[in-house]
Amino acid sequence: MLDALSRLTHRHARWVLAVSLALAALAAVWGSSVSDHVQAGGFTVPGSDSERAEQRVAEELGPTRPDVLVTYAHPTLTPDDPRFAADLTAHLDALPDDATARVVGPWTAGLPADAAAALLGTDGRSALVAISVPGTDLDARVQAYGDLEPSLAAPEPWTTAVGGALAVNADLTHRAETDIAAAETLAMPVLLVLLAVIFGSGVAALLPVVMGVLAILGAMGLLRALTLVTDVSTFAINVTTILGLGLAIDYALFVVSRFREELARTDDVGAAVVRTVTTAGRTVIFSGLTVLIAFAGLLAFPQMFLRSMGLGGMAVVLLDMVLAVTLLPALLALLGRRVDAGRLPRGLTQRLAARRAGRTPAWTRLGRGVLRRPGVVAAGVTAVLLLVALPALGLVVGSSDERDLPASSPARQATERLADLFPGGGSEVTLDVVLDGAPEPAALDGYLAGLGALPDAGPVRVVAATDRLTSVAVTAPGAVDAPATRDLVRAVRALEGPAGTDGAPVEVLVGGAAAANVDSTDAIASALPWALLVIAGATAVLLFLALGSLVLPVKAIALNVLSLGATFGAVWWAFGDAHLAGALGFTATGRIDPSNLVLIGVIAFGLAMDYELFLLSRVREEHLRGRSADDAVVVGLERTGRTITSAALLLVVVLVAMGTSGVAFLKVIGLGLAFAVLVDATLVRALLVPATVRLLGRSVWWLPAPLARLHARAGLSEGEAPAERGTGAGGGADTGADVATDDRPRELVGTGA
Repeated sequence: MLDALSRLTHRHARWVLAVSLALAALAAVWGSSVSDHVQAGGFTVPGSDSERAEQRVAEELGPTRPDVLVTYAHPTLTPDDPRFAADLTAHLDALPDDATARVVGPWTAGLPADAAAALLGTDGRSALVAISVPGTDLDARVQAYGDLEPSLAAPEPWTTAVGGALAVNADLTHRAETDIAAAETLAMPVLLVLLAVIFGSGVAALLPVVMGVLAILGAMGLLRALTLVTDVSTFAINVTTILGLGLAIDYALFVVSRFREELARTDDVGAAVVRTVTTAGRTVIFSGLTVLIAFAGLLAFPQMFLRSMGLGGMAVVLLDMVLAVTLLPALLALLGRRVDAGRLPRGLTQRLAARRAGRTPAWTRLGRGVLRRPGVVAAGVTAVLLLVALPALGLVVGSSDERDLPASSPARQATERLADLFPGGGSEVTLDVVLDGAPEPAALDGYLAGLGALPDAGPVRVVAATDRLTSVAVTAPGAVDAPATRDLVRAVRALEGPAGTDGAPVEVLVGGAAAANVDSTDAIASALPWALLVIAGATAVLLFLALGSLVLPVKAIALNVLSLGATFGAVWWAFGDAHLAGALGFTATGRIDPSNLVLIGVIAFGLAMDYELFLLSRVREEHLRGRSADDAVVVGLERTGRTITSAALLLVVVLVAMGTSGVAFLKVIGLGLAFAVLVDATLVRALLVPATVRLLGRSVWWLPAPLARLHARAGLSEGEAPAERGTGAGGGADTGADVATDDRPRELVGTGA
C-alpha cells in the first residue's frame, strides 16, 4: 500500500501539493472560529453526585452560590457613611439585568445582620458584593460573566477588585490562550535555527516548519469539526496546537533525513521517494499510531476535559501522519536534490554531511560500549530512573485554583484578599447538601444536628427550601482539596438522609467544589485501570505488527513504565515539593491536579513508544539485511541516533516554550513532557534499549510459528527489508540489489526461537 501511495504521490506531486494547500486554507478559514465553539470547564463527572446536586438546585432554586466576588473600596468614604451605600447601590443597580441573576451586598434587603456584617471589610474601607450569574452550566455562566465583567468596575475614585470562581476561570482561559500563542512565537525562530544546523541547508530546514504550520491550521479545522458532534474543552486548543507543531516537525525530520540518505545512494529521485515512504514513512505511521492509541486511552475517562483532549490529540496525530506520507513526499519529489539548496558555510556543511553519511564514530562507540557491558549499563540506568522516581511515592493530588495563575493576576489577588478582608464572607469552603424531596420537619432537624456533629464540620445552615427541595450549606474545615475536606464530603455522603413525609428516606446529594473534586479524583482512579489496559494492549498489538516479535512489545512497555515513574518523580519534586518554585516562578500548593498527571502520562507514553519504535524498526531493518544481532543494534543506533536526538531536541524546545506560561498547570504539562522526552531520547533509547536487546539476545525476536505466519500475512513490512549487505557496523552506505525477502530474520522464521 505504501509503495503504491509513494509512487502516486511522486507522479502527481503538484496535485498533492495543490490539494493540501487548498485543504489547509479551508481549515484555516473553518477553524478560525473554533474558540467561539469550545466549552469552558469540563472537569466535572457527568451524572455524579456533585453534578446532579448543582443541576437540581439550578432547576428548583435558581442561583444560590455566588459566582463573582467583587470588592469595592472608597478612599474617603467608609461603609457606615450613607453616601457609600447610596453610590455603590446605584452602581450595582446599573449592572445588566440579563447578566446578573442575584446581587447580594451589605445593604441587601432581608439579609440577616450577621451575614451583612460579614460583607464589610475589616479594613473599614471595603464592602463585598456577591453576584450570581444566570446559566444552568459553567459554559453559560462564563458567557454571562463575559457580558457582565466590563460593567463591574465602579467609577473613580472607587477601587474595584473582581475575584471568585468565574473571574479565575476566565483569567486562566485567557492566559492559557495567549501564553500558547506566545510559546509558538518564541519557539519558531529557535526551531528554524536548529533545523538549519541539523540539516545544513535552508530548504531542508523549512520543510518541517511548513508541515508544522499546516498541521496547526489543520488542527484548528479538525477541532472545529469535532465541536459539531461533541463538546470540546477550550484547553484542548492549547495542548493540541503545541503537540501538532511538535509531532509534525518530528515526523518531517525523520522523513526528510531518510530521503537525503536515500538520495545519496541513487540518482533516481522517484526511487528515493518510494524508498523513503516505505521505510521512514512506514515507521512514522506506526509511531503515530502509538501516540494515537495513547490519546485514545483518554476516552476511558468521563470528564469532558480529558475526553476532548483525547479526541483532539487523535485528530491532530492522524493529520500529522497523513501529511508526513503525502504532502511531504510530494514536496521532496518536486525539490529533488534542491532539498540541499541554501547550504550553510562549507566547513560546517561538510561535517554535517559526514555525520549523515554515517562516518561520525560517536554513536558507533556508544553502541559498542553498551553492548560490551549491557548488564552494567542496564542496571545503572535502571537504578538512576528508580532513584528519580522515588519522590512520586509522596505524590498528592488536588484541584486547580487561583494559585495556578501568576501572582500578578488581578483575579488571583482579589480572590486571595477575600479571606483577609472578609472572614466568612464568601471565601470559606462549603458543601452544598441537597435534600431532594420533602423531609419530615423533626427528621430534618435531627439530620441537621447530625451534620453539625460530623468530625471537622463547621456551621450548618439552610440556604433555601421549597416543598420539593432543601439546600443546606456545611462549612468545610480547610481548602477545597484538603484531606479533611475530602473526608467530610465522604462522611456527609455516608450519613443516612432524613425521613420524608411519605416515610421513605429523602435522597441526599452533596455538591459544591469540594464534592466535585472528590468525584473527579474518584472517577480518574476508577477509569485509570481501563485506560492503561486499552493503551498497553493496543500498543502491544501494534508493536507486534510493526516488529514481528512478542518479546519487544513487553520490553518496550516495561521500559516505558520505568521512564514514566521517573517523569512523575521529577514532576512532583519540582512542582509538588516546590524545589523549583522560585526558579520557575509558580506558587507552591503541595498538590498536582490528577488530570494533569493523566495527560503527562498518556502523552509521554506515546512519545516514548515513538522514539523506541524508530530505533527498533531500524535495528530490525538492518538485521533483515543480514547483519549480526550486535551489528544491527549498533548500526540502528548509529543511523537513527542523531535524527532521534535532533527530533527530541526540537520537541523539547516546543514543550519548554509551553512551560514558560504563567499558568501553573501549563508549566507542569509542558516541562513534565519535556523531561519525559529527554529521558526517553537519552537514557532509555541510547542506553537502556540497546542494553536490554543485547541481554535478551536471540529471544528478543521470539515469535511462535503460527504468529509468524499471521505476521507475514498482515503485510505490514512492505519495503522494509531489501537484502543489502553493508560494510559493517561502522561503515558507510550499503550496497547490493534489492531482492524479495521474508520480513523476519530467516533463522527465526517458523522456529519460535
